[in-house]
Amino acid sequence: MKKRVVVGLSGGVDSSVAAYLLKEQGYEVIGLFMKNWHDDTVTISNECPWLEDSNDALMVAEKLGIPFQTVDLSEQYKEKIVDYMFKEYENGRTPNPDVLCNREIKFDVFMKIALSLGADYVATGHYCRKDEEVITKADGTQETVYKLLAGEDPNKDQSYFLCQLSQEQLAKALFPVGELLKPEVREIAAKMNLITADKKDSQGLCFIGKVRLPEFLQQKLSRKDGLIYEIPKNSPIYTKEEEVFSTLEEALKAEATSIVYTPEMGKKVGEHFGAHFFTIGQRKGLNVGGTAEPLFIISTDVNENIIYTGQGSDHPGLFHKALFVQEDEIHWIREDLALQEGETMSILARIRYRQPLQKATLHKMKEGMFVRFEEPQSGITEGQFVSWHIEDELIGSGVISKL
Repeated sequence: MKKRVVVGLSGGVDSSVAAYLLKEQGYEVIGLFMKNWHDDTVTISNECPWLEDSNDALMVAEKLGIPFQTVDLSEQYKEKIVDYMFKEYENGRTPNPDVLCNREIKFDVFMKIALSLGADYVATGHYCRKDEEVITKADGTQETVYKLLAGEDPNKDQSYFLCQLSQEQLAKALFPVGELLKPEVREIAAKMNLITADKKDSQGLCFIGKVRLPEFLQQKLSRKDGLIYEIPKNSPIYTKEEEVFSTLEEALKAEATSIVYTPEMGKKVGEHFGAHFFTIGQRKGLNVGGTAEPLFIISTDVNENIIYTGQGSDHPGLFHKALFVQEDEIHWIREDLALQEGETMSILARIRYRQPLQKATLHKMKEGMFVRFEEPQSGITEGQFVSWHIEDELIGSGVISKL
């Protein structure tokens, strides 16, 4: 009997080709389109409107001769993604809705619907790969572990967006385009005369499309005028004498702790409409001119409603050598590799999508995990995810926290 796969047809080329490849491989394929958003007032017109995507997904399903239906997950999306985003921004953190959407919607709510339809697997158009290995546990029993691997296309690897998946979710997931390069995917779509062959990749929030983020956030978060200060590169706060620490944990804490800025340390250079609308490392949207180099945000204080900036991408306020993940926000895809208190592991890490992997060491402490980089990293942002890897396998991740 054929194995049944439900494909999340998004109306894009990647999921279209994923559905085609699965059908070619002999699976019974069903296409499902997720409608996660109703409010078009905050989306930028003609940028990934859901109705057009839904129609494209339907036409792909008809072309491939597979059943198709739309599921409305807007209620769950609002609760699990949008409300969470508002709360995080309000608290001065910068969430990653795409990572959350995969964990909470595509591979949870959507996967449960798929399994209720008798599916053996759920497939998406993500550029990543899956592998499995039988391991022998400490008690001598054997178990299958599932591995999340980088996509073959180095320019499109999307494993980072799946960094919060569990073994249970990965066991039921298929990534048919993960072995291909993007041009190969478009080539297949063109050869099959799929309507999505030349369609631009969607951008913006997962399944909402490209939004004007300030307007989007202003639906719930009120405008609050405040001041912008510039901290000079040669400020004495960056030339402190090297401290001597009695423990490794103290040294790691010092490296991961953000500087607490005050207005007296810099000069006023402009005004803003709410510190909670801005994020560390941001360059655009400040509307402050007249500086020799572009201004970058080095810190936001949502309690005092102040934004601190510095000139140039090499400003010392942008860089940190380490970051911290709280105990309850550490996630292991490979639970068999999880560190115990006091243990360390050499890994590769990234703190944002598309960032080249960086050499780092994990240090597991009682309160959580420190990730210490070989080279200082720019724009480490609270609320974003750090992922850790061994070669091309993503083994775990966590939410970056403030110390």
